[in-house]
Amino acid sequence: MAEHTSSSITIEAAPADVMAVIADFARYPDWTGEVKEAQVLATDEQGRAEQVRLVMDAGAIKDDQTLGYTWTGEHEVSWTLVKSQMLRSLDGSYLLRPAGTGTEVTYRLTVDVKIPMLGMIKRKAEKVIIDRALAGLKKRVESAPK
Repeated sequence: MAEHTSSSITIEAAPADVMAVIADFARYPDWTGEVKEAQVLATDEQGRAEQVRLVMDAGAIKDDQTLGYTWTGEHEVSWTLVKSQMLRSLDGSYLLRPAGTGTEVTYRLTVDVKIPMLGMIKRKAEKVIIDRALAGLKKRVESAPK
C-alpha cells in the first residue's frame, strides 16, 4: 500500500462553514493557487459534486485531471483519480472535527506520478500541496463575511 502524507490545521469556524468552502469547487481558483480551473461534471442526489475536472498548474507540473468525490456525513470528503495526464493515482481526503470554537481539518494525500520520482521527493511534494491547501482554506474560511 502506498504511503500517505497528512497534516492538520485548526480553522476558527464551524465545520459546516469549512465544508461549504471545500465543496465550492467553482471558487477553488480564488484560493488554492494551483487550481486554475474547476468544473463540476456530475453531482449526487444532494447536489454535492461527484466528479470534478481540475486544471492544475503547480509550476513544473501542469495537469488536467478528473477526480471522483465521496461525501461521508457532514464532516468528511474523499476523492480518487478518475483520469489524468500526469498522475497514475491520487487519493485524498478532508476530515473535519469540532475543536473548541473552531474546526480541526486533517488533509490526507497519496499521489503516484507517471514519471519516475524518488519517494522522498514525492512525499515532500505532497507535503507542500497539503500545507498550501490548508493555509489557503484557513485564509478563505476565516476571511469570509460572517
